[in-house]
Amino acid sequence: MKKITFGLMALVLLVIPMAVSAITVDTGLSGTLDLGSADLQDTVISIIQWALGLLGLIAVVMILIGGFIWMTAGGNEDKVATAKKYISAAVVGLIIVLLAWAIVVFVVGTASDVTGV
Repeated sequence: MKKITFGLMALVLLVIPMAVSAITVDTGLSGTLDLGSADLQDTVISIIQWALGLLGLIAVVMILIGGFIWMTAGGNEDKVATAKKYISAAVVGLIIVLLAWAIVVFVVGTASDVTGV
């Protein structure tokens, strides 16, 4: 279990710098904050999609961890039960993420039809 925790921490430490390096900040304050040229709706949609993608990735990693625990249980019923809990929680989380994504797509599609954007 310590190896899995160490592996997840290493993965997080590798992902955080990549996410931070993807963010660029314009420090030239020439009277405006210049937060970007994208539309607010597009920016919010991008942020929501990024967050839901990250949550989906976490759910898939949890399924993999549960499968690894199950495969290395060696017949120990307690470890199998723990693995089943990991997998079932991850599947429920993945379903919630997919439903949230569907709701966002529906709301954005409906809102863009109403506003004529």
